[in-house]
Amino acid sequence: MTFDFKKEYKEFYLPPKTPHLIEIPSMNYLAVRGHGDPNLEGGEYKASIGLLYAIAFTLKMSHKTSHKISGFFEYVVPPLEGFWWQDGCDLLDYSRKADMNFISVIRLPDFVTRADFDWAIEEATQKKKQDFSKVEFLTYDEGLVVQCLHLGSYDDEPATISAMNQFISDNNYTLDIKNPRYHHEIYLSDPRRCAPEKLKTVLRHPVRKLACAP
Repeated sequence: MTFDFKKEYKEFYLPPKTPHLIEIPSMNYLAVRGHGDPNLEGGEYKASIGLLYAIAFTLKMSHKTSHKISGFFEYVVPPLEGFWWQDGCDLLDYSRKADMNFISVIRLPDFVTRADFDWAIEEATQKKKQDFSKVEFLTYDEGLVVQCLHLGSYDDEPATISAMNQFISDNNYTLDIKNPRYHHEIYLSDPRRCAPEKLKTVLRHPVRKLACAP
């Protein structure tokens, strides 16, 4: 049976629609960094998605090439994710999309090493005659976050974020959004094939516990 991260790790990819605390372990990702409005045709964000998937599928199909990855098993490519921030802001201002910075990522199976990543970059570059130098191997230790499933348009996320912030305050935590801890989204739906009101997105915000009053 083909391994599916969403089904095997439901606590990370299929959370409830109510905010809750969860500790996210260190994971390896394919990553592309950029800036600008994610909706812009021909912009950096949409270009990053193409780069990521090209390398992700090169690795997924590696077992059909001469490059054999130790410990490889067949798997579904994990969903697209994104870390987002704006300079000088803790929370995203959705009215200023042109000021957004991002790191687009796709999770890597644990058996993929940096050497395997280097092979995939070279393989895709040769086969597709395209520059993949923006793609990096990223190890990210996310730590303690408040997580929630958002149902609906990306522009409607502030309502879900407001509920997350209330949960954070009610439970004596505080936002800990600062480099390298960012607003995190995991895209469970394809916006090209799904009505905006039915989009499913996992939202995460890094937090830390407030010190108890003396």
